[in-house]
Amino acid sequence: MNYLEALEYIHGTYKFGSKLGLENIKYLLDLMDNPHKDLKIIHVAGTNGKGSTSNYIASVLKETGYKVGLFTSPYLEEFEERIRVDGKNISKEDLAKTTSCVKEKIEKMVSKGKNHPTEFEVVTAIGFEYFKREKVDYVVLEVGMGGRLDATNVIENPLVSVITPIALDHIDYLGDTVGKVAGEKAGIIKNDSYVVVHPQEDEAMEVVDQVCKEKNANYIMAPIETIEINKVDENGQCFSATFQDEKLENICISMLGAHQTRNATVAMTVLNLLKNKYNVKITKEALYEGMKKAVWPGRLEILRKEPTIIIDGAHNLHGVKALAKVLKDSFSDKNIILGLGILGDKDVSEMVKELCPLAQKMVLTEPNNPRKMKVDQLEEVVKNHCDTIYKKPLIKDAVQEVLDIAKADDLIVFAGSLYMIGEVRTLLKSK
Repeated sequence: MNYLEALEYIHGTYKFGSKLGLENIKYLLDLMDNPHKDLKIIHVAGTNGKGSTSNYIASVLKETGYKVGLFTSPYLEEFEERIRVDGKNISKEDLAKTTSCVKEKIEKMVSKGKNHPTEFEVVTAIGFEYFKREKVDYVVLEVGMGGRLDATNVIENPLVSVITPIALDHIDYLGDTVGKVAGEKAGIIKNDSYVVVHPQEDEAMEVVDQVCKEKNANYIMAPIETIEINKVDENGQCFSATFQDEKLENICISMLGAHQTRNATVAMTVLNLLKNKYNVKITKEALYEGMKKAVWPGRLEILRKEPTIIIDGAHNLHGVKALAKVLKDSFSDKNIILGLGILGDKDVSEMVKELCPLAQKMVLTEPNNPRKMKVDQLEEVVKNHCDTIYKKPLIKDAVQEVLDIAKADDLIVFAGSLYMIGEVRTLLKSK
C-alpha cells in the first residue's frame, strides 16, 4: 500500500458514518495487540480550545526533551497533521505502512462478522499503532467528538483527563443542553484519576463535579481568574498567572485572543500536575520556551499584511464570541471584510448575530463538506446584518473576491468552519 492508496482507504471508510461507541474500536485494537496500553496518555476533551490546549502541553513536553505524540482532528490542509511526533506530521511512508497494518486487522475483523470501523475509529487505531512504533514518551490525545463514547476513550488509565470549555455543539449526537453535553465530555474521567478542568458555566460545572465525586477523581480547577494580560500585539501576547501560590510572570504565547491565555493556563495546570504527581522533569525554562513556541494554525492566524488577512477556526457560538471579542478589542479601527462559510447543523443565526455586524462587507462561501450551508440560505440569515454581500460558492472564488475588493489597510477575516479555512490557508499560501 502506498500513500495515495492509504488515504483513499481511510477516506473510503467515511461511508460507514459516525457511530459513537467503544465495542468496535476495542475489538480492532485487541486484534492489534492493544498498542494504546503501552502509551502514557494525556486525554483532552471539551467543545472549544482542545487543539490549542493539547498543542501547548505537547510543545512544553517536547521542549523538556521528551518524545511526544500528538493526536488531533480535523486537519486543515494535510491529513498527516492529525498524527504528529515532536511537532512533525507522520510521514507519507509511515502513514502507508501503518494503514496497511490496520487494514489487515480490519479485514480479519469484518470476516468474523463484526461491523466495519468508522473513519474516526480507523484513524484512532492508526494513531495508536504509530505512536507505539515510534516509542513516544507521552501522547497528548484529543477527543474527536463528545468523550464518553468517543473512540479515543478506549484508553483505561490516562495520566490526566482534561476538560476544556464546554458549550453546545453536535447537538444531534451529544444532546441539546449544556448539561447533557457536559455529561458526554466528562465521560473521559476515570475512577481514582486526576482531572484538570477549565471553569465552566454552572450547568456544566455541576455535571463535571458530580462525575468526579462518583468516580473519586481528584480534580484541579485551572486558575484562570488569576490571569493578568500584560502585553498584546500582532505577534502574540504575554501574561502572568498564579499556580499553587507561585506567580509566573511574563508567560509569552504566539496565539492571539484572551481565550488563548486561558487555554495556556489550563495546559500549564496539566504540566504542573505531571511534574508534581508523576515526576515529569519540566524546568521553568522549558515551560516558558515551550509555551512561546506552541503554534496552532488556523486559530486567529495572521497570514499576511496589507491587507491583513486572518483565518480563524471559530465554528460554533462559543468560538465565534471569542473571535468577535478579539475583533472588537484589537481591530476596532479596521474596515472588516468577512469571508464566511458555515455548516448547516450549527447555530447559524446566533453565530451570525455575533460576528456579522462587525463587518462592512461580506463574502459568503461554502465549506468543502456535505453538511455545508448553501450561500443562498446563508444570505437569508446574514442580510439584515450587512448591506454589501457577495456570494461565491467556491472557496477559491471567495478568496479572489476578497482580495479584489480589499484595500491595503482593510482587515480580511475568514471564519465559520475549519473545513473552509484550511482551503483558504492553502490558497493564500500559494498566491
